[in-house]
Amino acid sequence: MTGPDRREQLLRIAADEFASAGLHGGSTEAIAREAGITQAYIFRIFGTKKVLFCEVVVASYDRLTDGMREAAGNATGQQALAAMGERYHAMLGDRTSLLLQLQGIAACGDAEVRDAVRAAFDRMWTAITEITGMDAVTIKAFLAFGMLLNSGAALQIDDVDEPWARGVGTRIQAGLFDHITGDTNR
Repeated sequence: MTGPDRREQLLRIAADEFASAGLHGGSTEAIAREAGITQAYIFRIFGTKKVLFCEVVVASYDRLTDGMREAAGNATGQQALAAMGERYHAMLGDRTSLLLQLQGIAACGDAEVRDAVRAAFDRMWTAITEITGMDAVTIKAFLAFGMLLNSGAALQIDDVDEPWARGVGTRIQAGLFDHITGDTNR
């Protein structure tokens, strides 16, 4: 296996490990065992477990941001936001990425992790703002709904037949944010 191929393999395995166990519960020993290599090789490539964790967490945010950017295409305003929302909803099936984002937030007690997650969140916020041209209140509402959807996906609400789960899973239709503006929400 080439060096770049091995690195990609380790990132895939680490994503699964950290998504389920987090920074402190995730095991580089388990990652190495699954890859058929030594832990020393992981540390030679990534330096530390925390660097590896941050890389997979940031990649999960960047995939989401890139997906929303691609979905918007040349659209702006509400049309772009609706397209981004559709892509966001479609990406809820990538439970590993969603759990990585939640694990990243959970590990923000560590300054290095917090800085990495902040930078990834900044890139997402900035991309949505630049593409849509929408105000901060609308972007905030959009991302707040997204975080609720992330939580629902992590809780696997599709497997729960309860009113609260159906409520969380309710589709958000285009136009939901029309009434939210900086003027109406001061």
